[in-house]
Amino acid sequence: MGTYVITGGASGIGKAIAEQLQNEGHRTLAVDIQNADIVADLASPEGRDAAVAAIIEATGAGLQGLVTSAGVGSHVSNNTLVTNVNYFGTVELIQKLEDHLAEHNASVLLVSSNSAPMETNPEFIHSLLQGDAGGACAIAEEMQGHPVYSGTKQAVTIWMRRNAAAFAGKGVRMNAIGPGYTRTPLSQAAEDNPDYSESIKQFIASIPVGRPGTPEDMADAASFLLGDRATFICGAMLFVDGGHDALMRPDSF
Repeated sequence: MGTYVITGGASGIGKAIAEQLQNEGHRTLAVDIQNADIVADLASPEGRDAAVAAIIEATGAGLQGLVTSAGVGSHVSNNTLVTNVNYFGTVELIQKLEDHLAEHNASVLLVSSNSAPMETNPEFIHSLLQGDAGGACAIAEEMQGHPVYSGTKQAVTIWMRRNAAAFAGKGVRMNAIGPGYTRTPLSQAAEDNPDYSESIKQFIASIPVGRPGTPEDMADAASFLLGDRATFICGAMLFVDGGHDALMRPDSF
């Protein structure tokens, strides 16, 4: 049994992953903006530095894995916040913890999205992957709606794929899950909103397996990819979306 750090672990999918790992006998540390073991604002460089320092201090005796589940949803209109939390709050955290992760042969799981393959602004993706936070945020502010969210998730997934081999060479496996529509208190509120309820119902009805996802669905996939049964899985993006990606992109894999 080991210690896992879960960003965004105070709510939603991150909380479900933490609870699943706890049920398996592991110790978990949640990193979140409030109500967490490590309180930190991953939207800012200072907050990310504080989180890294606290994680290293708390896991000096051992670190089994890191889950980067902290994120801001597509419903949030602050594009700079979405960019900073979803991309830099994931990638910079992993980069700054690289040596610590390698020291403990830890696994890393990034929470992406099944919307990651959606078409978005290529300049936005390029700026993110270059680590140009100012440039990426400036481009994001000129964009509208979902492409900012999906763009951050696309860039996170590409970054993971580009770096999986180098991290594996240091003993660190990295993978990602791509959740589809997942019923959480936040999504339930949107379902209950008369402005969105009908379109959401139609979207849920289009899920091939016939139901929306649950945080527990995501937690089961996360537990598998982090654990000993997945030691030969590295650099993978696992869609956990009830078949939506296959429905929408049948010729891509």
